[in-house]
Amino acid sequence: MKRMHVIEVSNKKQMQMFVELPKKLMSGYEHYVPPIWMDERNAYTGKNNPILKNSKFTLLLLLDELDKAIGRCIAYVDNNHNQYYGEKTGFFGAFMCVDNDKAGALLVTAAEKWVKENGMDRIRGPINPVAEEWGFVFQGYRRDPVYMSPWNPSYVHKFFTETGYSKVKDLLVYEADMLDGYEIPDRYTDFIARYMARCPGIQIRRLNLKKIKEDAKAIWEISNIALADNWGYVPLELPVMEDMLKKLRMIVDPDAVWIVEDKGVPVGFCLGFPDINIILKDIDGKLLPFGWVKLITGARKLRDYRLFGLAVHPDWQGKALDALMYINLYQHLKAKNIRMEANYILEDNNHIKNALVKLGMKKIKTYRIYEKKL
Repeated sequence: MKRMHVIEVSNKKQMQMFVELPKKLMSGYEHYVPPIWMDERNAYTGKNNPILKNSKFTLLLLLDELDKAIGRCIAYVDNNHNQYYGEKTGFFGAFMCVDNDKAGALLVTAAEKWVKENGMDRIRGPINPVAEEWGFVFQGYRRDPVYMSPWNPSYVHKFFTETGYSKVKDLLVYEADMLDGYEIPDRYTDFIARYMARCPGIQIRRLNLKKIKEDAKAIWEISNIALADNWGYVPLELPVMEDMLKKLRMIVDPDAVWIVEDKGVPVGFCLGFPDINIILKDIDGKLLPFGWVKLITGARKLRDYRLFGLAVHPDWQGKALDALMYINLYQHLKAKNIRMEANYILEDNNHIKNALVKLGMKKIKTYRIYEKKL
């Protein structure tokens, strides 16, 4: 009698099963949000994905006795990561499986085997190289995820804790909700005016959509310098940043993306965007035939936002540019009574954690990343 088994995706039918599995496994969960299916169908290839282009990877499908998909996972070797850190670390992402211990163990073991056969001595994840999603939700299950962040049932953790994995890092989420009474503390109300008077060479401006490639390059350069010491950060290649801004261009709110310049030279950036997951849930991730209209028009009316990134050039760190950008962001969005999430804050980044608390934000969620030596 045939049993559950894992295969590597090798044809169009299997690729379709891999991509569409979330519809089958996750649609019954209240807080699951579908991706943009049009993008998802083409994302798991080196041709269309700038991260996978420089990685060795495989797509794993777990099939039941009737050859129906009941689990999936991408296993990959990020050559840029290993070269940068001098490691032999393999990764997994896009993990999804039915609530069955044997099924989960089969899928986890298959990813480990592939990673080990490709010369790696440890495996880490989930880090999805397609959706920029890091970690499993560990605390905060009763909230929908914001755009480009994960959601999962709680049972997935046992597949890893029971097979020798341990926590390697927690990522935290902080929230500021104006309808819940959030306001910038009074001591910051005239901060921008005082800062500009003290530093006349500093200017702060919106993202220039007409020169988006130039601004993408500026954000890329600052990121690779300012975030170089952050755990898990790998210097981005310019096409990766351009691809990200290209995805966001359709929904960008000019009041949520800011670049700080010192005498005309970019030295910091703040990247926020509307949480279009609210719309994706409504249209079930389908842009055709009319979903794209709802997405474009609806994004302008959203009050939920994500603060995706904020970085300052090392020469300007410790000079309150981060506070300058956050307060500027707040002042330009407060008319919408927004709810803002700041995501992926490293648990041991006390500088950022303390700054967010001082600005009145509250911790609402935790993501967990696991690792295992092979």
